[in-house]
Amino acid sequence: MSISYQEFAQRLQNGWKAVIAAKPVLTEIDSRFGDADHGVTMEKISEACLASVDAKSHSIRELLGSMATAIMMINGGSAVPLWFTLIQGMSDAAPDSDRMTEAEMQQMFQAGLKAMQEITRAKVGDKTMMDALIPAVEAIAAAAGTSQEILGQGAAAAAKGAEATRGFVSRFGRARSYGEQTIGTPDVGAVSMKSFFAGLAGKADLIA
Repeated sequence: MSISYQEFAQRLQNGWKAVIAAKPVLTEIDSRFGDADHGVTMEKISEACLASVDAKSHSIRELLGSMATAIMMINGGSAVPLWFTLIQGMSDAAPDSDRMTEAEMQQMFQAGLKAMQEITRAKVGDKTMMDALIPAVEAIAAAAGTSQEILGQGAAAAAKGAEATRGFVSRFGRARSYGEQTIGTPDVGAVSMKSFFAGLAGKADLIA
């Protein structure tokens, strides 16, 4: 089986819409230990990516490249360069065609994670977006079946990873200065990431 350009574009659109839907939750979480702007920034990123789908892309690589370019143009917080890196990394590994196999999709997500790990030292347990991204990509890489089944595994792992951040102490960003006070609150970056994966997989129950 394979995944068409149209199918993957729709999945991406659903992912960005899920992040926008999560804005109130993201804003509330970020108001506790941050600048309360993560929801707004993620909305800007999502809207820019949704608009880029209208561009005349002819391949999955071009589609993701257009999204990366759109993100790069945004003035925002630390989420902007991080999401740009993820999407650009995926674009670099995506097939330059209007279809891809499930294996190519898995490799694409792995490339996005690798690009992220080249710019951040954050790992699982540090209470960042990586707590959702790393397990999601690992689950996607290990899964078998249809694209829906593979992405469903990724979404479930991302949700579990985001929820686990409630028990962690923040080690990066502004929230780091609050130390153990951050225990009990999930990481906002992990929550936005898990919402994105929930949208990709069409798992409405996993969206924040």
